[in-house]
Parts: sequence; structure tokens; C-alpha cells
Amino acid sequence: MRAFVTILAVVALIGAAVPGETRAENPAPYSGTESFDTGAPFKPFVDAMPAAIKGNSFGVIGIACANCAIQSKFKETIPGNRVFLFFRPDYARRMLKASTAAGIEAPIRLYVTETPAGTAQVTYRLPSHVFGAYEVAELTAMGKELDTRVAAIIADATKTAK
Repeated sequence: MRAFVTILAVVALIGAAVPGETRAENPAPYSGTESFDTGAPFKPFVDAMPAAIKGNSFGVIGIACANCAIQSKFKETIPGNRVFLFFRPDYARRMLKASTAAGIEAPIRLYVTETPAGTAQVTYRLPSHVFGAYEVAELTAMGKELDTRVAAIIADATKTAK
């Protein structure tokens, strides 16, 4: 037992002594995660998102800004990021009629991060994968419709931002 504890302590010390970034990261840990650089400047893109969401007949449920909170609380500057939450009542009704359990999946979340080049990187889970996981035909069909609608929102914001 003592040898085991000693080995664990040595492994922990070696791990702590490794210089640089030691954490592993999978930027897309879930199947169906889309992530791509829009090529549009970050600030104009995030400024264009609410109008793109509304222009595609969705309601903005919320916008989260971690870099804003960090700057306010700690006076630290980190690359920009936003999480846009949006949905529509007609989709909510369809979703809940098909499966109350699927209610956890709404609203749709779209994560926008600022790249080192200052462009907007978009990451989101394809609604077809999110809702398709329930294996309910109505949700699968709705998810596929939402894939197209989310792509249109991103395209509209990108066009406006460029």
C-alpha cells in the first residue's frame, strides 16, 4: 500500500512539473457538434446575431457574455465570447407534444468565440442530433428543420458582419 501511495505521489509531482498547457481538450465532445470560423469580425458578428435571430422569426431568450463578466469582476481581458439562446413557440409546442423529456433541449444554444485573428468562431450542436437522440419521428423531423433555420441565422449574421 505504501508503494502505491508513493507511486501516486510521484506521478502527481511529475504531472505538476510539466511546463505549458497540460490539460487535454476535445472542442467537440458530442457527436453532431459543428464548429467553424465564419471569417466575419467578432464584434460585428455578435452585434448582428440578435437581428439575424429575429429576422428568422425566432425569439432571443438570452445572451451570455463571460468575457464581459470577467472584465467587470476581475478587470481581466480575455477573448470575446457570447452564448446566444433562442427558440420559437411553435417549435416548443411541437417539441413538447412529441416528448416532454425533450424540453430540456430548448432553447437552442449557439456559442461564438473570438479567434486569435479576431474573427467569430461558431460552435453549436446540430438540432437534428440533439432531437434525433430521442428517437421520436416528430422530433427528428423538427430537428432537421431547425438545422436549416440555424444555418440561415448564422449565414445572415455573417453576411451582415462582413
